Amino acid sequence: MSDTDGFIDEVNDELRRDRLAATFKRYGWIAVLAVLVIVGGAAFSEYRKAQVRAQAEALGDAMLSALEREDGAARAAALQQVEAENARARAVVSLLAASEQIEAEDRAAAITELDAVAVSADIPQIYRQIAVFKALTLQSETLPAAERRQGFEALASAGGALRLLAHEQLALIDIEEGNTAAAITGYQSILTDAQVTPDLQQRALQVIVALGGEPELGGAPLSDNADAPQIDGNG
Repeated sequence: MSDTDGFIDEVNDELRRDRLAATFKRYGWIAVLAVLVIVGGAAFSEYRKAQVRAQAEALGDAMLSALEREDGAARAAALQQVEAENARARAVVSLLAASEQIEAEDRAAAITELDAVAVSADIPQIYRQIAVFKALTLQSETLPAAERRQGFEALASAGGALRLLAHEQLALIDIEEGNTAAAITGYQSILTDAQVTPDLQQRALQVIVALGGEPELGGAPLSDNADAPQIDGNG
């Protein structure tokens, strides 16, 4: 390489360094700002996590304190004073309060508490469905069968975790109205449902037998199914 070429390379390197310095001087604040945003965002995220954790711990402590009261009425009253930051937490607190009111034999207060959860649009659907289900079962002796049937039919058609429990309540209303055939059909549909739980399946088997029906699993009579649960005749 000639001296001329070496000189030109040195000049080019110097120009590149000058341009880099000028560029950094002109736009370097953007890089600094980006670093500050990243660091600040991480700090804010940690702060929010700490806040949420502190709120959850405070809510848990308040609920535990309320549940340590001596009787159901006192526990329900204490739970109603608990402040929850979000709709999901409020729903849980209200459902617990209703449960304590039931234990205290204050059904009217429990139904009022459950109805408030059921009509709250900001509460997740599953909690509203639980509230409706509990309120309907609490009114088995006071609410006309037709109104209870309408409520349980809505829950059954909505799907979800309470679908089969709602079908069970509809079958119980059939029994209440003396419609044994419809009750057996209802319990049979529960019995063969793919999502039936062992406890609910056992209840369905027992009721079908008690009503004089012949339970079937998977389209075959129970007596032909060697793997079917056995019914205790004394149960």
